[in-house]
Amino acid sequence: MKRYRQLLAIPNVKVLLISSFPARVAYGMLALATFFKAEQATGSIAVAGLAIGLESLSSASTAGLRGSLMDKWGQKWPLRVFVPSYAGLILALNSSHTRISILIISFILGFAAPPINLSIRPLWKTVVPAEFLRTAYAIDTAVMSAATVIGPVIATILALSRHPGSALGVCSALLFLGGASLAITKVSSTWKPEAKVIGGIATFKNPAMLLLMLEGAFIGFGMGAFNIGVPAFATIEHVPQRTAWILAAMGVANIIGGLLGGMVSRKASPLRAFQKTYLTWFILTIPLVFTYPGWSMAIVGACIGLCTGAVTVFYLEIMEAVRSKGSAIASLGWLWTVEGTFASAGAAVGGWVSNAYSPRICLALCTICVGCGLAVLTIGRKRLSAANAIPTAEEDLNAMKENADPAQ
Repeated sequence: MKRYRQLLAIPNVKVLLISSFPARVAYGMLALATFFKAEQATGSIAVAGLAIGLESLSSASTAGLRGSLMDKWGQKWPLRVFVPSYAGLILALNSSHTRISILIISFILGFAAPPINLSIRPLWKTVVPAEFLRTAYAIDTAVMSAATVIGPVIATILALSRHPGSALGVCSALLFLGGASLAITKVSSTWKPEAKVIGGIATFKNPAMLLLMLEGAFIGFGMGAFNIGVPAFATIEHVPQRTAWILAAMGVANIIGGLLGGMVSRKASPLRAFQKTYLTWFILTIPLVFTYPGWSMAIVGACIGLCTGAVTVFYLEIMEAVRSKGSAIASLGWLWTVEGTFASAGAAVGGWVSNAYSPRICLALCTICVGCGLAVLTIGRKRLSAANAIPTAEEDLNAMKENADPAQ
């Protein structure tokens, strides 16, 4: 705790954490707030799933481009354009009541998503001394994960209250408050992008990166189906309020899993630890299809969250080892573009399947996709051989630095 107190005493540390937190909570709220808005306005779970899918599709498909924009022009003007545009579009979505208008605005919404997390991460290098970077990344990751737990709870409570429109209204306000606060900070507005490295293998010609993209396509689709299957199942069973605490249990476990993953990262190579944790993840998703929106789904979800938290740590170490040189931000951005695009497809398909058949099929799709991802990594293991060595301190630091969703 002493080291964290020392970190918080450094100028601008509290500024970055506090200014970005409301926007991070807003991102945690958006999916469920959109789901309940669309479902309540149209009476269709399929439309609600499609709305989330369209928003995710437009956001994910442009994540790499928005990351490249920040690399070229810095943070000042991109944030000052994206933030108010995004907040305004959320209010427009809240004012929409027809199926067509909700779907159109949901799709447009993703294009304006300000990359808050991507903006925060590179700023730590300019704020804290090198010996405090690891601590800064750790506390930043914890704050971001906490926001993803708090956001869905707030969204569900407000969406199911006597004033359901307050969910998207509060989401818009928090996004604007956090995004604007970050944009006007001196450390963000004066940040200079890293110099580009000329030469080397392009990301889309890198065999290891292409393998990770293929794996990400399966995981994106499966998790997209899962994320729509849970609220759909709870809504069909007339217990929609349980969605929040099921996802909250998964989110808290995700934080713990990430911390546990960080503890073992030096005892085994990232690739070996990744595969073992990935196999455990697959096994724990098998009983998912037999769960019910209640304690059983919460327990299984928490177990899955433990694994995904640890998997993320090893995944980022692997990416750092195999990515093309000079693409520290763009590599993660393009991986998210692939994963997020397929997640949007999974959400859209999940909404239709839940409405026409059963949300249990969405839970089964999650298990199948995790299994496919495991198979892809096992078959293509040699392409990731660069990640089979014990990571150095510098490599661990670089992996932690990029532990963020660049689409947000």
